[in-house]
Amino acid sequence: MSSPPNTIRTLLGRGGLYLMELPALRPISERMRRNLFRRPYRVENDYYGVYPTFAAAQEAANALSTASIPASYDTEAAGRLYRGHMRRIRASDYPLVFWLGRLLADGRRRVFDLGGHIGVSYYGFSDYLDYPSDLTWTIHDVPAVMAAGRKWAAGHDARRQLSFTDDPAGADGQDVLVSTGALQYLEYTLPELLQRLRAKPPHVLVNLTPMHPSRSFFTLQNLSIAICPYRVMSVVEFTEGMQALGYRVVDHWQSPERHLRVPFEPGCTVDSYHGFHFELQA
Repeated sequence: MSSPPNTIRTLLGRGGLYLMELPALRPISERMRRNLFRRPYRVENDYYGVYPTFAAAQEAANALSTASIPASYDTEAAGRLYRGHMRRIRASDYPLVFWLGRLLADGRRRVFDLGGHIGVSYYGFSDYLDYPSDLTWTIHDVPAVMAAGRKWAAGHDARRQLSFTDDPAGADGQDVLVSTGALQYLEYTLPELLQRLRAKPPHVLVNLTPMHPSRSFFTLQNLSIAICPYRVMSVVEFTEGMQALGYRVVDHWQSPERHLRVPFEPGCTVDSYHGFHFELQA
């Protein structure tokens, strides 16, 4: 009788999983690692493989998916994630909360939350910021998550300032674009989205984004409910892409408590996640 996947992981431990990557063990351990990756991973997020494009990563995700762990985040289960963050923020959120508070105080009222889930930041930040009465906060996410967000808002958004849109181009004409822990899941990059807009948001706040010092690539993430393509951009490529659109870096911070390691790919380790405040130059 085979051991459950999480039991195997517990017996091996983190050091044991690293040991499996020794060259002499690689022919066997790669196959074992692939099989483990296809199961729900409940301890922390897991990563596998390196791919040059989103399409290649999606094809690999399709091949690894099963009935219990699909190759799409657009599921009812995704809408139930992160409920524990609805009334609290993480230490890595504080720089973004600081800048958003400054922008609201300066009269910015229209916030577009790209990949904002069911409103995690909207609800979580409300205990730390004084939302103006005329604030509007618009979220774009996958359909299943937004459906959960609309249902949740009906009973929890007393201010009635939250809305959802099916089109990421809804960022057009907004005062502030916010994205927390979402850019890595998108098929397009943030500069690609902004380039399509007629009226770019004058301020962009990005947080919890995995970035490599010099390399851009895709990997796969197992987040227990799905296997998804996962983008890692180089810091230089991302900042230069924003600067080419007329944005300047106002602030840049790192969150070392978040990191990423792709098994068998030592050159793709990300030691910290990144956040930025960009301002559109006149």
